Amino acid sequence: MNQVYLDKEKIVLEYLPRIKRIAYDLKYNLPPNVEVDDLIQEGVLALLSSLDRYDPKKGPLGSFVMKRIRGAMLDYLRKIDWLPRNLRKSMKDIENAMVELETRGEEITDEAIAEIVGIDTESVKHIRSEMVRKQMLMLDSYLAGQDVEPLEIIEEPQEEDPEKSTYKELLMEELKKAINKLDDREKLVLSLRYEQELSLKEIGIVLGVSESRVSQVLSVILVKLRRELEGLV
Repeated sequence: MNQVYLDKEKIVLEYLPRIKRIAYDLKYNLPPNVEVDDLIQEGVLALLSSLDRYDPKKGPLGSFVMKRIRGAMLDYLRKIDWLPRNLRKSMKDIENAMVELETRGEEITDEAIAEIVGIDTESVKHIRSEMVRKQMLMLDSYLAGQDVEPLEIIEEPQEEDPEKSTYKELLMEELKKAINKLDDREKLVLSLRYEQELSLKEIGIVLGVSESRVSQVLSVILVKLRRELEGLV
């Protein structure tokens, strides 16, 4: 067994708890058919691949590999297309209802949404849960591979075709503008989620609210961001 292998084995053991934490955090926003072990496996493979490409001149190992680990898990989720198609129209109807309530200046509650859409409250709760899963993973995908500083997204230089690079720059710029339009509480929730990398439960503890309430707040935030980015994604 050579020294390189031993080093990699040691690093995998060191990072495995962090990989598991990311996997279980993502799993909270996924349906039962997605196996957390598959996410962990994708994370470990991404770590090993990253070690082969790591250049100390690019910065600390931790920041280099953790972005790629999360990105690999998100890539895997996109490939398996976990979202049932029959939910897409219902999600759009509920999203439109949430925007309507916000425009009116009314509180966005499951009961108010149910009245607008014409379905029962339990169905609204289920569909909103699926929406949060989709929207959080979508935002994670926007930020995957990016360095995130106080609500600023700074792209890491990399070789890619000019058209794709220009699109990503535009998307990041518009995302920054959309985030700046959020209120202070919403910015705090995003900061805790994407800068501090806290789970929904941990955010709830910080804010003194329930985990489900954090999920609800994030749902509203992500609807707002999606509306701002409409046409780009």
